[in-house]
Amino acid sequence: MIHTTEIPEGYRRNAQGHLVPIDAIAEVDLDRDALVEEIFTAAIELREKMTQFKDQSMGDVGAFVDLAAEKYDAKIGGQKGNISLMSYDGSKKIQIAVGDTLIFNESLQIAKALIDECIHEWTANSGTEVKVLVEHAFQTDKEGKINTGRILGLTRLVIDHPKWKQAMLAIKDSLTVVSTKTYIRLYSRPSRDDKFQQLGLDMASA
Repeated sequence: MIHTTEIPEGYRRNAQGHLVPIDAIAEVDLDRDALVEEIFTAAIELREKMTQFKDQSMGDVGAFVDLAAEKYDAKIGGQKGNISLMSYDGSKKIQIAVGDTLIFNESLQIAKALIDECIHEWTANSGTEVKVLVEHAFQTDKEGKINTGRILGLTRLVIDHPKWKQAMLAIKDSLTVVSTKTYIRLYSRPSRDDKFQQLGLDMASA
């Protein structure tokens, strides 16, 4: 429960929402609270700096692309994305990538029904491997979500069957872009013979 009323001087509100005199709170509890607040404050400041860094870096890359296009009398339209910039010595690389979050609508169930019809029509021997592949593709994770990559993998199979082709068309029609996000990734390598390693900007990789 969130309380919007001010806390009287000399009191602290506990996790149950009760006002407790500071004198009645154990010193270790006050020290723990101070530590949590200190770390959270620093984390929020760091997140804001990372957001500023991303916005500024992407703005700088966009300005550079515009400048380069203007220099060569070329016009780049639409959203800037999937751009790579390399340092002169080839040791550092910046990538800007635009990624879409996709979901499937009800047409996916139509596609699944058509695929099932194909498998039933084929003989047991010729349809077994495809059946296993299809069942794997339509499996959901713990959250009940379908793996987009596995479903799209079916569309790359070369199967000359009218219903299969119709099913693949239904899969493509079922895709809907719900959001688009732009990413900036930094890579470096000690020498030209080494592979690029991503510079981790998340705490898990620090």
